Amino acid sequence: MTDLAPLRRALLSVSDKTGLIELGKALSERGVELLSTGGTAKALREAGLEVRDVADVTGFPEMMDGRVKTLHPMVHGGLLALRDNDDHVAAMDAHGIGAIDLLVVNLYPFEETVAKGADYDTCIENIDIGGPAMIRAAAKNHSFVSVVVDVEDYAPLLAELDANDGKTTYAFRQSLAQTAYARTGAYDAAVSGWMAGAINVEAPRRRAVAGTLAQTLRYGENPHQRAAFYIEGSSRPGVATATQLQGKELSYNNINDTDAAFELVSEFTPGAGAACAIIKHANPCGVARGETLKDAYMRAFDCDRTSAFGGIIALNQPLDGATAEEISQIFTEVVIAPGADGDARRIFEAKKNLRLLTTEGLADPRDAAMMLKQVSGGYLIQDKDSGHIDLSDLKVVTKRAPTDQEMVDMLFAWKVAKHVKSNAIVYVKDGATVGVGAGQMSRVDSCRIAARKAQDMAEVLGLPVPLTQGSVVASDAFFPFADGLLTAAEAGASAVIQPGGSMRDDDVISAADEAGLAMVLTGMRHFRH
Repeated sequence: MTDLAPLRRALLSVSDKTGLIELGKALSERGVELLSTGGTAKALREAGLEVRDVADVTGFPEMMDGRVKTLHPMVHGGLLALRDNDDHVAAMDAHGIGAIDLLVVNLYPFEETVAKGADYDTCIENIDIGGPAMIRAAAKNHSFVSVVVDVEDYAPLLAELDANDGKTTYAFRQSLAQTAYARTGAYDAAVSGWMAGAINVEAPRRRAVAGTLAQTLRYGENPHQRAAFYIEGSSRPGVATATQLQGKELSYNNINDTDAAFELVSEFTPGAGAACAIIKHANPCGVARGETLKDAYMRAFDCDRTSAFGGIIALNQPLDGATAEEISQIFTEVVIAPGADGDARRIFEAKKNLRLLTTEGLADPRDAAMMLKQVSGGYLIQDKDSGHIDLSDLKVVTKRAPTDQEMVDMLFAWKVAKHVKSNAIVYVKDGATVGVGAGQMSRVDSCRIAARKAQDMAEVLGLPVPLTQGSVVASDAFFPFADGLLTAAEAGASAVIQPGGSMRDDDVISAADEAGLAMVLTGMRHFRH
């Protein structure tokens, strides 16, 4: 192995032909012989470039609808031969195998085919075989061979050749090889993951996950932690697919909190009215519906103005100027919405550090996405919590049935509680949260904290009674004892929605009856850790 390896002969076989002609011309001008296959060779010839078909090199035509074309010793020998090994050189001479110094391959568009909803057989036909085999061969022999699998690396390759008189450095080839193996690994992960779903294997013996680097972050949760943001290629609206219209680079915590905010606001369909969610440290500090987007924001803001400072705001409708004007009155880290009109964008231009993201749609809260959590030595995988209840799913268990308005508010509170860290307690009144208790080790403490926050905000707003007076309360899991329920009643709640399922459900129901509360059970919990 030598540091500088000359580039005399290249094999190009690409599915994505972006930049192909420019690369082919640049290589040809540098005296590189071009080998190619099928559509790639045709495109190069039509551009006036001299190119030799791989079929001429192997002595075999492409066959079986193109399934067999590069799986041949004349190709793999040219990629794998060690140029400084006498036996390898002798074998090349004996069999007329020419060295291939550069491989440019991007794979059949399997991921794109799956994303389009293609049927099983079409997806199978879009699994590349020869491409990954060549990539792995070239990457293994990076002591002598350069392998390019991404269009983004065309320009760096040419710059490398110019800087080294038509040669590549070992460090550059190492970097290309690492990228190549990551690409084939991601490709195989996509295929195996799709197939597990296609044949209904819930827990395959081996599961591979992969992502593409979207952003190297300044740091993680804290400045001493390194971090990066990877995306999986999904078209699902959210922080990973959003367009950032303005503001400084997103941080690790920004991305995490923005995801939490957008997933929550996506629970509320735009057709049913405007909705706003304000998030702080991955927990909602205010969620509301409103007649207008501005009204929804102001009602969410009035749940906990202190926590909203420096928070993340998610909207279920395109941001307008009136709402942007109100948001701009306090410091906000990120605003994410399906869109933003010209007035809103002009208003936010004065807030240089505020990040504005648009998604062109809401996420589907009922989709079947998978969630992954790292633990020491492994990771946990589960379905995304897409659990959903309707009015007909609720079971009234108290002597007093909820009013229509209480029912509406309880369903609203239940949607919010799903996105609050356990133990979660959410007080709601007239389509707006008025108190949120999150992440406490004791459910009764969550009840107390949420009620205290509501009392504090009532004082800020100059109201004579706590905001929880006449509210409903949602609990993400059952009340193990009546104490949490009674704390909510003391705060002024009149109705309760909770999963039920405790050994002491009868005691809790009796306590609700004695307090004059209405209570419904969902039969579904929403733990969120």
